[in-house]
Amino acid sequence: MSESTFAPNLAATAADLAERAAWIDHTAAGVLRLSDVDRADFLQRMTTNNIKALKPGQHAVTVLTSPTARVIYVFTVLARPDDLLLLPAPGQTAALARHLRGQIFFMDKVKVEDQSSRWARLRVVGPHAAQALAQVGVDAASVAAGAWAEVGEAVVVHQPEYDLPGYEVLTLPERAVEWQASWAAQQIYPAAADVYTARRIELGRPLTQHELTEEYNPLEAGLGWACAENKGCYTGQEIIARQITYDKVTKTLVGLRLTAPAAVGAEITVEGRIVGVVTSAGRVLKVHVLD
Repeated sequence: MSESTFAPNLAATAADLAERAAWIDHTAAGVLRLSDVDRADFLQRMTTNNIKALKPGQHAVTVLTSPTARVIYVFTVLARPDDLLLLPAPGQTAALARHLRGQIFFMDKVKVEDQSSRWARLRVVGPHAAQALAQVGVDAASVAAGAWAEVGEAVVVHQPEYDLPGYEVLTLPERAVEWQASWAAQQIYPAAADVYTARRIELGRPLTQHELTEEYNPLEAGLGWACAENKGCYTGQEIIARQITYDKVTKTLVGLRLTAPAAVGAEITVEGRIVGVVTSAGRVLKVHVLD
């Protein structure tokens, strides 16, 4: 997360994230475009959500899992009439593009294009996120949860369930700079890393390189809602389906309040027995319970 060019010493407070609005610089997260006729089938056979069911204007968070159902990549898919836009997690665009290209078989009609240079990505969060976007001329309030829309020069994705609740926004790089200046003048600031982490933990939201890693599967990491039960086979599907059917999810994401700080990776013990491990730490602690 970068600090604002226009207010380098000012950052959003915990109250801003919980009660007002703040923004997060996701420029480093990038954008991929999937085109050609097999684009939806291609993602359908590899990831957890029902991509083929998406209609233009809808989006879904989906998980690309390993053969053992462990999390490899988590990203958002936007359905458009002639292509799909993919919004990877920060720092994973190039790796995800390589992985996808490596899965294209000779009969597949699908193309993967990195369009990161065309867009600046920002996430606007907090209960007044729509009002903050309205102040820069973007009508986010008209975008329903689970939907996305082109609003002027921006692409607005309404995501209350994923990451911090709010809007993932794609716009022209020069427009993002203008917005940041406008927001700074209105005392709407970027979220500092520690404040973002505290709020994320309070809401129980998993994050790449913390809970969303190959140590865990989507059910264990709190992304069961991104695993469609009404679709065909995908990589790792049998394991996930079996865990759902027989209620065999033996790890889960929970929060603890401790009286002393605990580092990420620390073991949680009860009566000398290891019951979990810290995956995120801040003002509230997240652990994976082993059983």
